[in-house]
Amino acid sequence: MTEVDQASRIAEIIEACPADQRFALAALQDMQHAFNYIPEEGLSALAEHLGCSQAHLYSMATFYKALSLTPKGEHIIKICNGTACHLRGAMNLATELKRDLGIDPGETTEDGTFSVELVNCLGSCALAPVMVVDGTYHNKLRVEQIPGIIESYASQGSEEVADHD
Repeated sequence: MTEVDQASRIAEIIEACPADQRFALAALQDMQHAFNYIPEEGLSALAEHLGCSQAHLYSMATFYKALSLTPKGEHIIKICNGTACHLRGAMNLATELKRDLGIDPGETTEDGTFSVELVNCLGSCALAPVMVVDGTYHNKLRVEQIPGIIESYASQGSEEVADHD
């Protein structure tokens, strides 16, 4: 996305937002959805639109885990580390992802293809261990399945990923 396209999309999001601070979180979520992060330009423009400080919006963006001020990868991988998943080897999955992608949880690959996040619970305890990639659940995972899942996303895109469960 070019800078002009990004600025245009930010303007669309802000124009759709009433100039009332109670709509700040909704606008931030819309930016997160549009860009996979909240651009600094978006924070600045939204602050001006709402008549609040950028610091106020920054505090919201850093408080909520669903929001990010740094760009995320095209594909977001969430590894559940809740009790059931942890006991069934979630950290082994994280180790395999580090081996395959070269990044730790909380990081994004240099090419911007993948981001890995370790989350507290995905609500699928009976299917542990669970990993979600772009909203698609991969459950009862074994370490040896990780490379194939990653390759599917890397080569085909999330819409065409085969079921590896």
